[in-house]
Amino acid sequence: MNESDSPASGSAAQTQPISPAPPTTPCTVVWSQGRPFVLESGAGRPRWMGMDRHGRPQALTGDELCRRGWSYRRAR
Repeated sequence: MNESDSPASGSAAQTQPISPAPPTTPCTVVWSQGRPFVLESGAGRPRWMGMDRHGRPQALTGDELCRRGWSYRRAR
């Protein structure tokens, strides 16, 4: 049994609630981990654009946004 198979690594994923699928309307703004993300749709796949904690651009897929958690309102 290696570390990736340990029960402790799987239990954290089971205890965190999974967010519903993010919206699909372009230019929609959602919040994730205290930062705003805007849905951009172009010639390729849609992506959620925001900034990381260092102010650099950060692109997320819809699946990544679901794993991180999101809401329409900023957490206080």
